[in-house]
Amino acid sequence: MTVREVEHEITVQAPAAEVYRLLAEVENWPRIFPPTLYVDHVEQGANEERIRIWATANGEAKNWTSRRTLDPEALRITFRQEVSAPPVAAMGGTWIIEPLGADESRIRLLHDYRAIDDDPDSLEWIDQAVDRNSRSELAALKTNVELAHASAELTFSFEDTVHIAGSAKDAYDFINEAHLWQERLPHVASVRLEETTPGLQSLEMDTRAKDGSTHTTKSYRVCFPHHKIAYKQVTLPALMTLHTGRWTFEETADGVAATSQHTVVLNTENITRILGPEAGVAEATEYVRTALSTNSRATLGHAKDHAEARR
Repeated sequence: MTVREVEHEITVQAPAAEVYRLLAEVENWPRIFPPTLYVDHVEQGANEERIRIWATANGEAKNWTSRRTLDPEALRITFRQEVSAPPVAAMGGTWIIEPLGADESRIRLLHDYRAIDDDPDSLEWIDQAVDRNSRSELAALKTNVELAHASAELTFSFEDTVHIAGSAKDAYDFINEAHLWQERLPHVASVRLEETTPGLQSLEMDTRAKDGSTHTTKSYRVCFPHHKIAYKQVTLPALMTLHTGRWTFEETADGVAATSQHTVVLNTENITRILGPEAGVAEATEYVRTALSTNSRATLGHAKDHAEARR
């Protein structure tokens, strides 16, 4: 049985306690780590928890469940995948945060793993995925931790809710069946939807803007029938460095509350090029929020018509 052990590390200009907090709070992960699509808690205790993670590895979307042990005093987090996704037979490791000074720390990321049937090709695939994801995770963690103080004004979240006199299932189905959006939604010019694993979708589409131009976006979506679809956009418009969101469907006394939620980090480098020399963060925030909200509300409106017609 071949167990591979590897270590990656990076130094960041941020206090060790702040780095630990970002890693401990898994809700942050889609914002911090490029491969991570969505994370949620299955169980949560004082220092022990089970989490489900959806992420891309070598361009393929995978999901798995991990157990984590949190040690805030030692600034260590150990993790172990409960059921790994093939070709991984077992995977675990440790985050170790070491203070180097008041505002500097070293992040060490340790992994141990083995391949199904000790297959050498599979082991090489895992080697590459772990190496690529670890480097990408640590580089992104460095960037995001160091920009944390500056990104507060560049990060915003909002949501739109529509009340539907129909069932959550019918409203959910409308959002889930994105392969039909080209026929169902006027602002969608074309759609390519893949769902190789049930509930895990890759959605690429061309949408029309008010001025008639079209732009292509790609997202990964994690679907929880019939109450939630969470997504992360991986090809981004020029004004965003991050866009995550979720569609939720909550039963109410007289139908369902369907909500579209967005979290965005602005790309300040492109603001003046796109919105003009006078534009700043406030104008970019308003522009992005309006564009996303317009499309979301239009989609929710059509979902409402669809669900109410099926009452």
